Amino acid sequence: MSTTRIILADDHAVVRSGLRRLLELNKGLEVVAEAESGEQAYQLFGEFLPDIVVMDLSMPGMGGLEAAKRILQRYTTAKIIIFSMHEAVSFASQALKAGVRGYVTKTGVAEDLLAAITEVARGKTFLSAEIAQKVALQTLMGDDDPLHQLSSREFEIFRLLAEGRKVEEVAEMLKISQKTVANYYTMIKQKLGVSSPIEMVRLAIRHGLIDS
Repeated sequence: MSTTRIILADDHAVVRSGLRRLLELNKGLEVVAEAESGEQAYQLFGEFLPDIVVMDLSMPGMGGLEAAKRILQRYTTAKIIIFSMHEAVSFASQALKAGVRGYVTKTGVAEDLLAAITEVARGKTFLSAEIAQKVALQTLMGDDDPLHQLSSREFEIFRLLAEGRKVEEVAEMLKISQKTVANYYTMIKQKLGVSSPIEMVRLAIRHGLIDS
């Protein structure tokens, strides 16, 4: 039986330690490296070329979504599973749009992550039951989520600004210029039809990106 080699990316050492124990109890799964930031996950991917990356979304610096996007741009066959506290369908939709193969919520059962690894290793896609239901419902009801108009880079910038980060902070985190962030900000406001930071925050709260 071949071994599935995994990189864990989460900024909490306790979470990584628990995940490592959970995964390595299963024959055929091996954690080859751990990352505590998106930048580190990207770097380690190039070094280890794992079968699967299990990645959190919220990490300091480059978040999981941006890291996943960069890995997939360079290594098109990379298999990435998002393992996150975020249960908003917008996060899952953006992740899938970026090319991620799995989305599992941390509030779900441990078996979900193991099932995701098995399915994704086989080349399939896996979503936690509650996420799959939300995605299906949104498709069924017609898509009225304005956030779907945003590219993954716009979505990440929108989320950070809505969390109250300043333009210079976002520029530093994503390693782009302040002018680029300001240009994105203008574009995001146009696409979403919002004109002030307050409206932006309200929209983010309504779609479950940030807590009220």
